[in-house]
Amino acid sequence: IQAYEWAVILGAVFGGWESLNMSRFFLSKWLLVPLGLFAGVFIGMLAAALTEVLNVLPILAKRIGMGDRILILLMAIVFGKILGSMFQWLIFVHLS
Repeated sequence: IQAYEWAVILGAVFGGWESLNMSRFFLSKWLLVPLGLFAGVFIGMLAAALTEVLNVLPILAKRIGMGDRILILLMAIVFGKILGSMFQWLIFVHLS
């Protein structure tokens, strides 16, 4: 379990660092096919995890006494995602 935890942490740190540095890798097409496959599996698992989180939010909100504010919680998540995407687009994509 600890190896998986460290793999996730190091992958997130390395991926974040590399995306901020705008470095490029020149790899052969034979290596890019499995990498693309793994990236697709990762995105699919991430989407599945997001649906699981959205299923848990109403239960969690009722247990901590925020059942009447579930819409505010969901809108905070949505607006955070929108603002983060806009920031990434305007700063890192548009200016480069």
